[in-house]
Amino acid sequence: MSYDIYFLRRRNGQSWDEVLEAMEAADDSAPIPARLLDAWGRIVPQARALLGEVDITEYEQESRDLSHSGTGIDLSVFGDEVSITVPYWHAGDNAAVVLGKVFALSAIVEKETGLTAYDPQVERPLAEASPQGVIGLMSRTTEDLRSRYGGWPPGNGGTSETPGRLFAACRSRA
Repeated sequence: MSYDIYFLRRRNGQSWDEVLEAMEAADDSAPIPARLLDAWGRIVPQARALLGEVDITEYEQESRDLSHSGTGIDLSVFGDEVSITVPYWHAGDNAAVVLGKVFALSAIVEKETGLTAYDPQVERPLAEASPQGVIGLMSRTTEDLRSRYGGWPPGNGGTSETPGRLFAACRSRA
């Protein structure tokens, strides 16, 4: 299970539900469009500056993937689809740090692709989502999974910083 962010293009008059339906119907086995390949080249160095060491996987012209092992953040491009996922490993202050990085990475992707980051968990563009609400949702879901699966997930670090300050600092770096 993961917290997901989709990057979408919404036309005038089109609802977010219509955009999501079109995304689901799209052929993600098609080659990545040149505009997204160009954007990928600009995104990767910025993502490295934000996250540190990342693993990059490129499969011909069909997919690109950037993964950060410390947080589980994963940025993927399949055909014309772009998304960020982060597993439900994080709660409290740690969730604030990780989601701050997700918001900052999302801002980079938006800037470089011209697409809008959409948060399907709260059913609105990420820019309209409440940071504290997103942190709370991540934390509650993680804690629920931990209670169901006993000690899951495997070890992840925490921080003593305040969630709001960390979230704002990470978001402002983008």
